[in-house]
Amino acid sequence: MRRALGTRGCCLALLLLPPLLLPAAGASPHRPRLQPGGRSGSLAAADTACKNRPLDLVFIIDSSRSVRPEEFEKVKIFLSEMIDTLDVGERTTRVAVMNYASTVKVEFPLRTYFDKASMKEAISHIKPLSAGTMTGLAIQTAMDEVFTEEMGTRPAAFNIPKVVIVVTDGRPQDQVQDVAASARTAGIEIYAVGVDRADMQSLRVMASEPLDEHVFYVETYGVIEKLTSKFRETFCAVNVCALGTHDCEQVCVSNGGTYLCDCYEGYTLNPDKRTCSAVDMCAPGRHECDQICVSNNTSYVCECYEGYTLNPDKKTCSAVDMCAPGRHDCEQVCVRDDLFYTCDCYQGYTLNPDKKTCSRAITSSLVTTEESCKCEAIAALQDSVTSRLEALSTKLDEVSEKLQAYQGRQQVV
Repeated sequence: MRRALGTRGCCLALLLLPPLLLPAAGASPHRPRLQPGGRSGSLAAADTACKNRPLDLVFIIDSSRSVRPEEFEKVKIFLSEMIDTLDVGERTTRVAVMNYASTVKVEFPLRTYFDKASMKEAISHIKPLSAGTMTGLAIQTAMDEVFTEEMGTRPAAFNIPKVVIVVTDGRPQDQVQDVAASARTAGIEIYAVGVDRADMQSLRVMASEPLDEHVFYVETYGVIEKLTSKFRETFCAVNVCALGTHDCEQVCVSNGGTYLCDCYEGYTLNPDKRTCSAVDMCAPGRHECDQICVSNNTSYVCECYEGYTLNPDKKTCSAVDMCAPGRHDCEQVCVRDDLFYTCDCYQGYTLNPDKKTCSRAITSSLVTTEESCKCEAIAALQDSVTSRLEALSTKLDEVSEKLQAYQGRQQVV
């Protein structure tokens, strides 16, 4: 399968699918260098294979004439070593390889091989295409002809990652920026790796954000194999939690090749992101208690103020009837007074000094000497006043008679 375009160019590009590389200073406008180191030479599958999450992985190799034959062989060795680091298979990682210059050739799609030996054999027979650096065309072809279900890409519902990694030693000769933006919009994550004279600005416009995690640089094709260890570190997501090398106080959550700390229910992660503190379940807004919240380790219970009782919902409170049977100590009558009570007695009884018990009231018909004397004095006074009033009345009658006689004589005269 080919797409033709007659232009010259020089670069090497890889198209990959999962989050792979470690951050590199290549994301800056300066050219950071990948220092020599790590394991070199062929990586035996028995030593390097790891269980990585499933990927739909596509390598795109630019075989322009700037890539010398011996350098192109280095690229193929790099691809083979990458294959060795993967857990390939129909249900795990699927791999495809594309080769481009001014034309694009799909060497084998995702549906063709599901074992390492067959993939590596096919890679060993790839021939360079020579002229042109049509990076944008290669990415577009990958979207149109490789990342399709017909060619072996798994359905979107499977959530299999797609990422593009372009490795170039020159400047793309087409509009790679627009094509790369379309690829990112379509859910493809793009990594860009520059070699030798690579144009760093071109790498930056095609790579995904954040750039410091998606742009890389190597000085020559002679050290491109060193990238294998970088890819491997991400592909082989070591379960740090299972190894017990983490510093989480309570819960360790594996996250790719690293980990995050978490806490048990009822605890919250401290600012150091490692240790945990018990959550104050009685803090405002955390509980549903009507009156009193009592913290109970990682939970809480509700209680009520004195004079109230907890309702069956175990949250709200109701005022207690203090005069209910068994709640007061009044002998006869209990009188409720809000949250308290007082005692009283039936008619004919009086409350004792203890304010609780009652005694029958005592009535007497006997009159004391003092009271008798008071009565006699009052009676004597009443008799004296009556006698004087009677005498005065008699005198008034006499006066009245004399007055009438006088008036009669006056009329005769």
